[in-house]
Amino acid sequence: MNEQRWNLTALYASEEDPRWLADLERALADAESFRREFRGRIADGDAGLLALALGRYAALQKTLLRPQAYAQLLFAADSGLSTHGAMLARVRERLSTVTELTLFFELEVLRIDPQSYAEWVTDPEVRPYGHFLDRLRAAAPYTLSEEVEQALTRKNLSGRDAFAQLFDELSAGLRYTFHLPGEDAPRQVSGEELLGLLYHPDGQVREGAFTTFLEKHAEQQLVLTTCFNNILLDHGREAELRGYPELMTPTHLANEVEPQMVARLMEVTEANYGLAGEYFQLKRRILGLEQLKNTDIYAPVANQGRLIPFAEAQALVMAAFHGFSPHLGAAAERFFAEQRIDVLPRPGKSGGAFCMAVTPELPSYLLLNYSGNPRDVATLAHELGHGIHYALAAGQNLFDYHAPLPFAETASVFGEMLLTRHLLELEQDRQTRITLLCAKLEDIIATTFRQNVLTRFELAAHRQRRAGLLSAEDYGRLWWEENARLFGESVTMIDAYRWGWSYISHFIHSRFYCYSYVFGELLVLALYRRYQEEGQGFVPKYLDLLRAGGSAPPRELVRPFGIDLADPDFWQQGYDLIAGLLAELRTLVEEPA
Repeated sequence: MNEQRWNLTALYASEEDPRWLADLERALADAESFRREFRGRIADGDAGLLALALGRYAALQKTLLRPQAYAQLLFAADSGLSTHGAMLARVRERLSTVTELTLFFELEVLRIDPQSYAEWVTDPEVRPYGHFLDRLRAAAPYTLSEEVEQALTRKNLSGRDAFAQLFDELSAGLRYTFHLPGEDAPRQVSGEELLGLLYHPDGQVREGAFTTFLEKHAEQQLVLTTCFNNILLDHGREAELRGYPELMTPTHLANEVEPQMVARLMEVTEANYGLAGEYFQLKRRILGLEQLKNTDIYAPVANQGRLIPFAEAQALVMAAFHGFSPHLGAAAERFFAEQRIDVLPRPGKSGGAFCMAVTPELPSYLLLNYSGNPRDVATLAHELGHGIHYALAAGQNLFDYHAPLPFAETASVFGEMLLTRHLLELEQDRQTRITLLCAKLEDIIATTFRQNVLTRFELAAHRQRRAGLLSAEDYGRLWWEENARLFGESVTMIDAYRWGWSYISHFIHSRFYCYSYVFGELLVLALYRRYQEEGQGFVPKYLDLLRAGGSAPPRELVRPFGIDLADPDFWQQGYDLIAGLLAELRTLVEEPA
């Protein structure tokens, strides 16, 4: 097997493995059996019955998750094969059926009277599921009858989920004609290859690549706008049906955060937009440009013509991780040893990068689109951080395996920070240090300020969609306005950037996901400062944090570090650290060469 493609045999031997279909069938049979045995008995039962049902419910979910993950990974690696699309469609249909059959269980948990619940949750067999049960019951005010919940699940299959799959298939299938630097003639390239050119030293190449990428999406405006309109409408109607007080309520519930905290996080971020403006002005000066376009933000500040081979990227990241903790490094090494990384871009492969976890008992997998630029090395560190998080959390039960979304970015961003500091320690050359600090500040700006912009755009689009259908021009106007708030007078946006909203999959798959990045980045800055202060004494606490997975709300998980997420000054501390990095960079830029 190609070592730069993932090996999925830990899930199934091949696409023809009969166990894949057998697991789908077993999931259906188990769901039917689960319904027959437990429906109507949970609320009036006892702790023993609840514990038995929870164990069976978890086992049923695991049976289905395995074939589901396999189909998703195959489709992500190559959406061009019709068999992959067919497998994914089949597993989504089975998931919908199983969800319908088992909906009763979570609804009956909500109907357990408070006194009985308080007693049952202390039972030794129920206690391990306590956090999961608490999360379920938090959604009680917005939960509908079993019949309505079943209808919504059935509707999603041909509605919201179908539009999401259409978006994915369209995005993965787009081809672009572009004259790559150093080649004799234009040819067909992938979107990831074009986005990788945003790091090219030639400004015309950067602008041309991004314009080509965006204009191709403009050609697909009918399909893309239809996907957005229907998914936004679906969310708005469901929010009305369930009685959510605001559009972001389901995301806040899933993330176990208070709306006031998120509002404060975003307000503090916007109050610090000036830091981004200061950096952009400094970047313009470093590059010697009269104006900085948004295609220049990631331009190399020195001659970085050499591409970094993947083996070298692996060595750099592994050295950074091992330097922090041999245990952390060993967990990362297994991804390479077991061929659980799909590395290179190619036609039909999903864009971007992700880490997919399946269950605590099964391995997780990384998808990259590695092209060799320095940002790709940081992406490797980022996704390995996710993978390590899952590996260490494998001791949790299925329901506590995944950290809530804002916390899910902690290990990934911390991994990037370890890489940056490792590289800074290796380098004493002034220009190289400037390059590294620029790259880190650009990452932080992208993960805080830009993600805040994305959240504001998404919220504005959802609110306007309530009043009626939005045109491509409407989306472009909202996108332009929110980005202009960040860029101000410091950055000039290219005309094609009005289509910058159209390719961001978080808007399609996870409503209001993007504020989680802001949360995660600022939390990591706080954690890293604790590490600088405490040294090796910090490491065991950090590893325990990752081992905890999603077994407690974020505010409880960070308590051992002396962090209070309700403190109104907490978020500003992260931006103060960013200001310090900016001052460090300015000193290097202004000192004589």
